[in-house]
Amino acid sequence: MTHDIVIVGGGIVGLTTALAITDANPDRSVAVLEKEDGWARHQTGHNSGVIHSGIYYPLGSLKATMARQGGQEVAEFCDRHGLPVTRSGKIIVATEPEELPRLEKLRERGVANGLSVHPLVPEQIREHEPYVRGLAGLHVPATGTCDFGAVARKLAEVLEGRGVLMLTSTRVTGFARGAREVVVQTDRGDITARRVANCAGLHSDRLARRGGHDDSVRIVPFRGECFELVDDRQYLVKNLVYPVPDPAFPFLGVHLTRMTAGGVHVGPNAVLALAREGYRKSSVDWAGVRDVLSNRGLRVLARAYWRQGGAEMLRSMLKPLFVRAVRRLVPEVRSADLVAAPAGVRAQAIRHDGTLVDDFAFAEDDRFVHLLNAPSPAATASFPIGREIARRCLGKTDQ
Repeated sequence: MTHDIVIVGGGIVGLTTALAITDANPDRSVAVLEKEDGWARHQTGHNSGVIHSGIYYPLGSLKATMARQGGQEVAEFCDRHGLPVTRSGKIIVATEPEELPRLEKLRERGVANGLSVHPLVPEQIREHEPYVRGLAGLHVPATGTCDFGAVARKLAEVLEGRGVLMLTSTRVTGFARGAREVVVQTDRGDITARRVANCAGLHSDRLARRGGHDDSVRIVPFRGECFELVDDRQYLVKNLVYPVPDPAFPFLGVHLTRMTAGGVHVGPNAVLALAREGYRKSSVDWAGVRDVLSNRGLRVLARAYWRQGGAEMLRSMLKPLFVRAVRRLVPEVRSADLVAAPAGVRAQAIRHDGTLVDDFAFAEDDRFVHLLNAPSPAATASFPIGREIARRCLGKTDQ
């Protein structure tokens, strides 16, 4: 089989990349390869479903611009195809005096990013969320929820209708680069491509190295451990409630999200996973562990953030500490109100010097485009990310 462009990875970004390519040039032959037996089985299918506004990200960053645009496009796609979507907005709540300056900086950043952001006094917080307590807050209307797994599956249907070759249960094992093509080696046979798009998420760095690209960026997996409110206590949260994030830490902190399918998601608590697909505490990939432990960047990061990392680990081991974090926002939550929910894994790229790659990151050569860092809000930003990968791919297919 020979194709103009082969996309590796059947999460939402790989699928929107195929959509963007066929939108821009329907004559290009495209194949999407996914190692699992269905679409969106990893980061896309294990997230909280939040359509992010872009308020947290620096002005001019890809995360800020693509989340803002992508959020609108995801919601429009859901409307067009009859998929569940909400536009409920969220509140961000300061519960301690030292958080108030950070909340104001967040408001300024949101306004600079072109968002509508409404300051809230305690009485207004209670109007939005009667059981939430805080000193001050922000209401961000441009936030909602959807089922990103359902979006990905609908995208796969659309792509099949366009004649894109959609192959699940197809694991890429390597590449053989030629003068004008790449042979994509899989456990189901070889596929020849003019251009390869690496959208492999948790395995993107490994795939990039197999394709001949090597730099200091490595993916480190962090498991997001979550709970849900029991049915008779879900009235405690109407929509989405977030704390003021620590600007030096890549995670947003424990928050509460009313899901489109019902239920209230609480979390995540972020801890180092011992496998790229380590959705359970018992999931251990010893080769992956050795890879992580040999990662100099992670050791540097651990020294810099040992307090935050230690707090996350303690909350993972001791449920009362997790409950305490939730009660900062919703004081009436009790331990018995929370039951364990499925976890997700965040693919966070880290440089050799221990700094986090804090924006979406791409790399390319004459035959490959690699998406090397696409953690949250990548699902929200998936349509613009897909167009960017498509632009890079289409610019090289004739060479």
